[in-house]
Amino acid sequence: MRIRNITKSDIRILAKIFDQYRVFYEQKSNIIGSNKFLLERFENKQSKIFVAENELYEIIGFIQLYPIFSSTRMNKLWLLNDLFFSEKFRGKGVSVLLIEEAKKLCKKTNACGLILETAKTNEIGNSLYPKTGFLLDLEHNYYSWENTYQQK
Repeated sequence: MRIRNITKSDIRILAKIFDQYRVFYEQKSNIIGSNKFLLERFENKQSKIFVAENELYEIIGFIQLYPIFSSTRMNKLWLLNDLFFSEKFRGKGVSVLLIEEAKKLCKKTNACGLILETAKTNEIGNSLYPKTGFLLDLEHNYYSWENTYQQK
């Protein structure tokens, strides 16, 4: 198993896995849109994406992080927004390797930490994240607002 940064040539293959990830979160399949979205993030350097490859150098999963900032800490944070890999590789440590790569990025960029959000019903994630050193925040409420007038 190998973890590495994506290259532009990976986007087409990664878009298929990214689309599976979106479908997992109850979005309609859109491989063309997935390809466009990933390509824009890559070309505009708006996110950091690492992929996991098996021994045949096939991409089997990915993690995508976005840089954000903490005003109170006056420092960069990384938002671990996406983590997904092929079902047949679950239970083989792929997610841990991807998270460890995210931690290396955090240290390399001198960021103050990684944050993430997952559904309370995500049993796998809610088991995984504490095992990899994440702490569940019981002291803060997180709210969201959706722009229902967003142009599509």
